[in-house]
Amino acid sequence: MAILPEGFALPPLPYLVALVAGLVGVGVGLSRTRPTVTPAHVAALVPWMVSGSALHVLYVIDALPPAVEPLAGTPSVYLSVAVAAGATWLALDAADLASPTALAVPGLLVAAGLAGFALFIGLAAGTLSIVWPGVALVAALAVTPLTWRVVTRIDTDAAAAGSLGLLAIFGHALDALSTAVGIDVLGFGERTPLSRIILEAAAALPTAEVIGVGWLFVLVKLVVAGFVVALLADYVREDPTEGSLLLGLVAAVGLGPGVHNLLLFAIAG
Repeated sequence: MAILPEGFALPPLPYLVALVAGLVGVGVGLSRTRPTVTPAHVAALVPWMVSGSALHVLYVIDALPPAVEPLAGTPSVYLSVAVAAGATWLALDAADLASPTALAVPGLLVAAGLAGFALFIGLAAGTLSIVWPGVALVAALAVTPLTWRVVTRIDTDAAAAGSLGLLAIFGHALDALSTAVGIDVLGFGERTPLSRIILEAAAALPTAEVIGVGWLFVLVKLVVAGFVVALLADYVREDPTEGSLLLGLVAAVGLGPGVHNLLLFAIAG
């Protein structure tokens, strides 16, 4: 059984060496300087996550220059964004300017440029349609506080995860609901093997003909996300810095694919 997502391929060796070297350099720099890390700083990385999603969408639709393409595939795009965001954080910290706002603004500019370019391509091709991506986004915004309420009712200590816990749940809700819309409404496929197993299980149920197959994926994602957030709440209390970074990583794992889905579905018609 396949484990890695479709399209997973390492970049050419020179790119891989440069990305790994950059990641190691940024990691060493951050570990030595130890810049201030608060939930607000971690939340400020969200625009960088969106940048990675938009960059990969441009890769999928073959809209990038050949020299840039190897930096935007899977898994290269994760390393590229991590290096860019980490280097920005280091530079801001060295200049004593590493506030959450200062960290977020460059990411916002990059994300706006990349996403705007992708939307322009869809508009120029006559395939731009934001209705169903918009439905998925609104649904995720509605489901997130409900899920948070359930999680904190079941485990009151989970509230210690705070805003980053809420962000993590939103990221996975967005990923799940956009995937459900893509599968059940827009006719897209799923590239991740584990996700396909869940969708295939839903397809074998009597409900498949009535309400589609995406609902089971949504349910599983929300349950898992809620469980992980509750599990990490103690870690956040004991070590706020590492706990916040870990919750940020959990959020990125959902938010990145979710934003990617929205943007790709919007420009692919």
